Amino acid sequence: MIVHNPHEWIRPLLDLHRSGSFRKALGPMLIMGMLTAAVVWVEMRWLQLPAEHPLKSITIMHTLLGFAISMLLVFRTNTAYDRWWEGRKLWGSLVNCSRNLAVKISAYLKPDDEENRLLFAKLIGLFAHELRDHLLRERTRLELDDEPHPELALIDRDKHVPTQVVFAMQQRLARLHREQIISGDQLIVLNTDINVFLDVCGACERIKNTPIPYSYSSFIKKFIVLYSVTLPMGFAFILGLWAIPVVMFIFYVLASLELIAEEIEDPFSGDENDVPMQRISDTIDRNVKEILA
Repeated sequence: MIVHNPHEWIRPLLDLHRSGSFRKALGPMLIMGMLTAAVVWVEMRWLQLPAEHPLKSITIMHTLLGFAISMLLVFRTNTAYDRWWEGRKLWGSLVNCSRNLAVKISAYLKPDDEENRLLFAKLIGLFAHELRDHLLRERTRLELDDEPHPELALIDRDKHVPTQVVFAMQQRLARLHREQIISGDQLIVLNTDINVFLDVCGACERIKNTPIPYSYSSFIKKFIVLYSVTLPMGFAFILGLWAIPVVMFIFYVLASLELIAEEIEDPFSGDENDVPMQRISDTIDRNVKEILA
C-alpha cells in the first residue's frame, strides 16, 4: 500500500501567500468581501427583507450558470496547458536533435579535428541559448565579433540570430563537403538534423506570437465577475455574515483558474511555471561539449 507524504498536501496551504495567482487575486478578493458585507447589511439590516423574499431564489440562477462557467474554465485551462505542453515537447525535441547532431558529427570527423569539433560544439549550444533569448525578446548575451571562426564573425545580433546560427552550421558543412572531409550521404544525414532546429524555432514562434483571442479571455473574466458579484444577493438570506468568506472563496477558485490559464498559455515568457529554457539550454550546451570533446 502506498502512503502519501502528508507534507505534500499541507505545504501548498502554508505557502499559499507565495502563490502568484493568490497574490494577483488578493485585491479583487478583498473587494468582493467588502461588497458582500455591504449587500448583507443592506438586505438584512437596512431593508430588513424577509427570509422568504424572492431574491433568495437567485441561487437557482447561480446553480444553472455554474455548469456553464465550469465548462468554459475547463476548456480555457486545457487550451492553455496544451500550449505549454507543446512548448515543452518542442524543447525536448531540440535536446534530442542537438545530441543526435553532435554524435553524428563526432563520428564523421577525425578525432584530432579540433577546429571543427570546437566550432560545432559552440554553434549547437549557441542555438539553444539564442532561441531562448529570441523568445524572451532579449538581445544575445554573447559577444561574437572577436571569434576566430569566420562563420561566427558573420552573425549579426540585430537580425534573426537563431537562423544565422543554423546558416553558420550549414556553411561549415558545405565547406567540409567541398574539402571531402564528409561525403555527400553524410551531408544529407546532417542536413536532416539541422533542419529540425529551424522547425523547432518556427513552432515556438507560432505559440509565442499567437495568443488566445482577447474577446474570449475577456468574456470569461466578465462572466466570473458578474457571477461572483450576484452571489451575495441570495447567500445573504441563507448564510448571513458567513456569506463573506464563502463568496471570497468561490471568487478565488474561479479567478485562480483564469489566472493560471493566463500564466501558462505563454510558455516562453520567463515566469516561474514556464518551460525551463535556461536549464534545457545549459543541458544541451554541456552534453554537446562532452560529445564533441
